[in-house]
Amino acid sequence: MTGNIQWQVKTFNELTTNELYDALKLRVDVFVVEQACYYPELDDLDRHAETLHLYSYQDDVMTSYLRILPKGTAYPDYVAIGRVVIAPCARGKGLGHLLMSQALTACQNHFPGQSIKISAQEHLEAFYNQHGFSRVSDMYLEDNIPHIAMLKAEV
Repeated sequence: MTGNIQWQVKTFNELTTNELYDALKLRVDVFVVEQACYYPELDDLDRHAETLHLYSYQDDVMTSYLRILPKGTAYPDYVAIGRVVIAPCARGKGLGHLLMSQALTACQNHFPGQSIKISAQEHLEAFYNQHGFSRVSDMYLEDNIPHIAMLKAEV
């Protein structure tokens, strides 16, 4: 990908049909097909009124996506960041770090003063450490993939 990165943060109701399709396709292509992890990708958390969908386009291709769930949605006491994904065509260029920086800014703007919890794939612990997250659990299997819980203090 060589084009400029175009970032968007929207609620479910603000997404266009094409944006929703692109986000769901990217998530299914990576989480279900590439990772051979068969689970119900569509949960009702996407449609929560305060859920934020953060994504980027480059050359008219959605190259990154994540969602931010308000406190009380995924975790009773924490904002959550999940479904973090980089398109295969855009990997290895630092886009994941840009995506997380954008996510933390969005959390600060929309959910100031709240801590963030993530369920991270265990092999990405060092990546999330670079963004201020600390491991707070032993490894557990989520959809047969090793995960850990991580927290970031108030943003």
